[in-house]
Amino acid sequence: MEAYIADWLNLLVRWLHVIAGVAWIGASFYFIWLDDHLEPPRDPADDEKGVGGEVWSVHGGGFYHAQKYKVAPPELPERLHWFKWEAYTTWLSGIFLTALVYWYGAEVYLIDRSVADFSAPVAVGIAIAFIVGGWLVYDLLCKSTLARDTRVFGGILLALSGLLAWGLCELFGGRGAYIHFGVVLGTIMVANVFFVIIPGQKLMVAAAERGETPDPIHGQRGKQRSVHNTYFTLPVLFVMTSNHFAMAYGHEYNWLILIGISLAGALIRIYFVARHKGKTSALPAILAVVLLAAIAAAIAPRAPAATGAEVSFDQVRNVINARCTSCHSGAPVHPAFPVAPLGIMFDTDEQILTEADRIFQQTVVTRVMPIGNLTDMTNEERLVIDTWYQDLQADQ
Repeated sequence: MEAYIADWLNLLVRWLHVIAGVAWIGASFYFIWLDDHLEPPRDPADDEKGVGGEVWSVHGGGFYHAQKYKVAPPELPERLHWFKWEAYTTWLSGIFLTALVYWYGAEVYLIDRSVADFSAPVAVGIAIAFIVGGWLVYDLLCKSTLARDTRVFGGILLALSGLLAWGLCELFGGRGAYIHFGVVLGTIMVANVFFVIIPGQKLMVAAAERGETPDPIHGQRGKQRSVHNTYFTLPVLFVMTSNHFAMAYGHEYNWLILIGISLAGALIRIYFVARHKGKTSALPAILAVVLLAAIAAAIAPRAPAATGAEVSFDQVRNVINARCTSCHSGAPVHPAFPVAPLGIMFDTDEQILTEADRIFQQTVVTRVMPIGNLTDMTNEERLVIDTWYQDLQADQ
């Protein structure tokens, strides 16, 4: 019953997380687009009122006229809309999911004893330290003189992101490492909103209400963090779905794959932001495609050399019974899985043969199964499956 309740919590909070994330990212992308499409106001009266730019658009059968003030309007409207709870809800639901799946289930989804043999409390403590430390380091860098040159700062962020990816993958199982990479970036994004963007906006609003000219530094700081957030978005979205791609997180060089795909995502976002501004160079997008293609080619499975050994199906059945059916069965005995993951079961010979490709991919190529090697599958047992699969392919 405990695992069943956890599954329902997972379903409901994950659903909320996706809904809130769509709202947050959608608003973020829209305002980046809006800023990059602003034109000088046509009406001189608007310029006198302090309007810095405007844009006309059409959507859903209606026309919209958006204006942005250089600092603040002479008089604030009675109702002012804020964009913050989308970000807060996304982070709160995301950290709840992380705690539910990767901390409460640390022995299954976070710890891989073939990578590092931690106890669950130690592993969770390290994970939290990465999340908190990631924000502190980033925030200090943003306040330093290094942030004045955007290219230098971008290079520093890329180097630190690579170090983060490597460190997480050296400490945790690939799946848990990838998710925590995303959690660190997501925490930086929401902390930018909570600690910098919203407080700055509140100070600007308070000054306008007093009839004072708001200090533009708050808008400049908020803009800086907002731009950083937009480049973090696509890498975070990849990580949110990465648990489906064992070919990436289960690879020997999983950290390098992670930073490569993240860089491709950032390049794609750079292309779209530049396109908004009318700078139509396709170079960032081309580089992203080349990078993704290079990663795909580099991690493509290679046909292993024939061993000359013979393996009977009984040997394969014995390995699967010992290492796989505690979860992948019509009646799983592992407490973390009330039903077989993805509905995949190995109770009969026919089921094993049907899933031969998946068994080989997950236990031999990526080695991500058994998950966290909970059942202690040995290299010799993986070789049994490898040899059996190669024989199957040769017979076809």
